Amino acid sequence: MIIVQKYGGTSLADFERMENVARRIIAAKEAGNRVVVVLSAQGKHTDELVALAEAANPRGSKRERDLLLATGEQVSVTLMALVLQRLGHGAISLNARQAGIFSTSDFGAARIKKIETERILAELEMGNIVIITGFQGEARHGELTTLGRGGSDTTAVALAAALKAHACEIYTDVEGVYSADPRLVANAKKLPEISYDEMLELAALGAQVLQKRSVGLAKKYGVRLAVRSAMSDAAGTIVKEGNGVEGNFVSGVVNHDGIVRITISGVKDAPGVWYKVFDIMNDGDIAIDFVQQKKRSDGTKDISFTLDAERLDDAKAILAGNTHRLNFTGLAHDDHIAKLSVVSTGMATNPGVPSLMFEALFDAGINIDSISTSEIRVSVLIDKKEAARAAAIVHAKFFNGR
Repeated sequence: MIIVQKYGGTSLADFERMENVARRIIAAKEAGNRVVVVLSAQGKHTDELVALAEAANPRGSKRERDLLLATGEQVSVTLMALVLQRLGHGAISLNARQAGIFSTSDFGAARIKKIETERILAELEMGNIVIITGFQGEARHGELTTLGRGGSDTTAVALAAALKAHACEIYTDVEGVYSADPRLVANAKKLPEISYDEMLELAALGAQVLQKRSVGLAKKYGVRLAVRSAMSDAAGTIVKEGNGVEGNFVSGVVNHDGIVRITISGVKDAPGVWYKVFDIMNDGDIAIDFVQQKKRSDGTKDISFTLDAERLDDAKAILAGNTHRLNFTGLAHDDHIAKLSVVSTGMATNPGVPSLMFEALFDAGINIDSISTSEIRVSVLIDKKEAARAAAIVHAKFFNGR
């Protein structure tokens, strides 16, 4: 049977860690599996490449940026293949083009369109371990694209679906999915399993364990995910189909301080404005949240919404290019906010979840700016300086003594 394993950059930071990963890969093969491995760039290599691109030209084309960033994964897979060969095992590294991973042409945020598996299956048939670059695809005319931050997770899940793999194992620097970020909340609890819907919500809210697109793909194609640590043999978290366990009052608390709020001023107070905003943002593949509006005495209104901070420049450029369509007079942003969220599949039957969250924040003297809810989560905007403390306090409200 085929197993797909994905390893993040932290687990590949130096040769000692690469050998540790190589021995895990070998163990999977010696257990009778055919193994496909997806790798991220080593350590902080992607961040270093981003800095180089910024230094060369802050306004350079996304095409050239993608060509540069993709070299990080190329280094990882080549070195891993060499390490595995030195340890006596057949291994071959493949980039996106060689692996048959075809994508859209959206540089920096491409989506996988299809995977042609013939080359991968042929290499597995010959007994090779196949090491594939994550984070990238091939678009029209042979152009190389990247899939956005965390894109290696999506590569791994897409390959597992295309290959009908028995399992997709995501190895990271934590031992699984936790009830909160264990780096911020000391008593965060590891979850033995979690549903696709819960994990999708956690990922969308800013939990940095899995890329949300990878979870969506796993749910769509029924790929069973295992999230584990590359540094230990501890049992991880299984992400699978299900509606969550009713006894799990709350699945997790997420603190996301990498957001900004954009405010567009002086927009005409007339039907269709929000349609235009969402349409413009959708064309730029930018997800927005916490939409609000405020009427002004002159008959216009100010509208605001939040988005990931890394898309701020893109959003401002898109809005500036659509001034004629929205007819706004001012554009500003606020980066002093954070989003704190509680995910609970039991919210529909346990309406006390928001009340308990608000009570915890009130007791701590933390002011709420805005509130947004869905069937399985409640989110608030708060001062970024209070975000870490708020996450610990809210987590304690739900999990201490459970």
